[in-house]
Formats: sequence, structure tokens, C-alpha cells
Amino acid sequence: MHPVRKQRLMTVLFIVIASSVAVGLMVFALSKNLNLFYPPSQIVSGEAPRGPTIRGGGCVVPGSVERASDSLKVAFSITDGKESVLVRYEGLLPDLFDEGEAAVVTGKVTQEGVFEAVEVLAKHDETYTPPEVENAMKESVDGVEHQKTCEGLDYAS
Repeated sequence: MHPVRKQRLMTVLFIVIASSVAVGLMVFALSKNLNLFYPPSQIVSGEAPRGPTIRGGGCVVPGSVERASDSLKVAFSITDGKESVLVRYEGLLPDLFDEGEAAVVTGKVTQEGVFEAVEVLAKHDETYTPPEVENAMKESVDGVEHQKTCEGLDYAS
């Protein structure tokens, strides 16, 4: 093989290998930062992974909010109309967090199926519902749309 061709081949191989390593490292780094959204019915059914950080959301079940008297620990349930998931959180809740309203939580699902949240987000006005929660609610209530996602929801499930 001619020395110039050999040098070109080595250069191309080096570029291909270096690019492959760079892409592999980027995919590995990004996979650690993905927060996929799961509605309560998927969390309860086991479709949501146990351990890695995920996002979940739905409507806060009325009467489910329990606050510790001596700390910032809060426990509440969220539902999508089919299933409910217990959420535990330690910290200040957003001002707009309320029972019967939409919320999105970020955290991990324990082996017992409890969602240990590190962040709680609440909708920011009366008419807004996070898109993930709205889509999950539409799917879980047989495609019936609600004016407000949590309005008219059967919390008995």
C-alpha cells in the first residue's frame, strides 16, 4: 500500500474511532440525566423503573396530604384517575400546591412503590395543567377531556 494511502486510512480510522468514543461518552452522560415522565398507573403497574430518577404527575388526591408537625416532611397521593401513588417529600411545597390540583414530582420510586420526591412542581395558574399530566389524564379517563384536568375526576380509585 502506498504510504500516502496508508496515512489517509489511519487518519480516517482515527477519526471514526474518536467520534465513536465521543458519541458513546455523550450517550452515557445523557442517560444519567434523563427524567422520563410516568403517570401513577404506570408507576403502580411496574412500568416505571425502581431506583433511577423519574418524573411522575397527576392530581393530588383530596384529603391525602399529611404534614409532619415537627419537620417539613409531607406525604400525599397523586392519581391519574386509574391508580394512586403515595408521594413522600421533605421541603417547602410550592405556594400553589393544593389538594385536587395538578402536580409533577421528581424523584425515585422505592421497592415498596412509594415515590420519594426531591422536587414538587405545582401548576402556576387556574387554567394551566402541565402537558404531561394533561396527556396522562386524557389517556386514563377513556379519552374524555376535562375543562380542568383534575375537575370531575373520580378520586375513589
